[in-house]
Amino acid sequence: MRIAVALAAGILAVLASASAQQAPGPANPAPVAAAASAPQNPSASALITLDDALHLALQHNHALLALRSTILQNQAQEITANLRPNPTLAWDAQFLPIFQPDNFNSDYLNNTAQFDIGASYLFERGKKRQHRLAAARDATTVVRSQVYDSERQLQFNVAQQFINVLLAESSLEFAKQDLNSFQKTVDISEARRRAGDMSEGDLLKIKLQLLLFQTDVSTAQLARIQALAGLRQFLGFESIPDDYDVTGDLDYRPQNASLTDLKVLASRSRPDLLAAQESVTAARSQEALARANGKQDLTAGLSYSHTAGVSSATVSFSIPLAVFDRNQGEIARTGYAITQAQQQFSETTQQVSTDVVDAYENLRTNDQIVQLYRGGYVDQAKQSRDISEYAYRRGAASLLDFLDAERTYRANQLAYRQSLANYMLALEQLRQAVGTRSLP
Repeated sequence: MRIAVALAAGILAVLASASAQQAPGPANPAPVAAAASAPQNPSASALITLDDALHLALQHNHALLALRSTILQNQAQEITANLRPNPTLAWDAQFLPIFQPDNFNSDYLNNTAQFDIGASYLFERGKKRQHRLAAARDATTVVRSQVYDSERQLQFNVAQQFINVLLAESSLEFAKQDLNSFQKTVDISEARRRAGDMSEGDLLKIKLQLLLFQTDVSTAQLARIQALAGLRQFLGFESIPDDYDVTGDLDYRPQNASLTDLKVLASRSRPDLLAAQESVTAARSQEALARANGKQDLTAGLSYSHTAGVSSATVSFSIPLAVFDRNQGEIARTGYAITQAQQQFSETTQQVSTDVVDAYENLRTNDQIVQLYRGGYVDQAKQSRDISEYAYRRGAASLLDFLDAERTYRANQLAYRQSLANYMLALEQLRQAVGTRSLP
């Protein structure tokens, strides 16, 4: 009778405590804090936030730095494209008495030998230099947008890995708490076994269950170490110390932007879409350059000659006759390249729209899953575990019922943390799809 009364009182106390923690309406559990909120290693010399990680990646990621050099390379090509042709200097001496050295005197050189010196210059027609420069600048613009697109991809990868670290640290924190809680149950069970209230078989089942919680801690520790190492790879190993850690929470922040607004934002912000549009302009510049190269250039020269005691000057002009080669093949190729660039732009436009729709629906789905957990399932699993634990410690519940409630609570907590991480990842995917971290 006393056991029944104590059990009923304990159940009422647990339910009252849970009701006091819930506000009217759907339950709203607090954000699941990562272990970094209270660093496991007090000697850690660096704590970084997500914004810090993104900044470090943009400043120190070696793959991105290598890619940024392509912008400088293209700018150097602009210098080359804007250069004018070099003038040509030519000179010669003829009828020198090399094999008759006795005739090598000033009179022979003045009256018999011939000397010529002159300069020539290639005059480009069709504004070739201007078209070369325009084509080079348009190519640089495309490369710059492609680098920005790589920055977009890098930011998503960094945010994804950062969230993986938060999930690993939150899971580690929960695993340690669960292990400590279950260790107390093991201690109580050993005391009951010594008092004769529990069989040796039930005690062994409890101790075997302890192995699962210890394994959870070891697995979570490994996941944390691997996640931190993966994040450091994106940030640059030299940019942060070996014992760095992250700070942040697995949190739920609703996003209410409409699909239409997100598509409009993506059409203005996606660097790969801008690069595809700029590629059309660059292709047109290449066609204009090909047509300019079809124009024949004029070479003009001026030379001085001294022959048989007489000095004279020569003015010369030469231009190829465009009978066969008028650069027809290159003009045709660049025309097809324009069509190719236009089709690629259309394809990229559709891909951007698809990315936004996929990311938006993914976020909505994960939002619904998080709402299910926050609507009561998290608290209900904890209440069930607490009731079963209270009853078991007082001998009013079976071992199997308690272990089943413990497994359900553990699975529920891990799934809730994973759902929060999935929601945050979906939000990062949406930011990547629209091309900016500032959502409407």
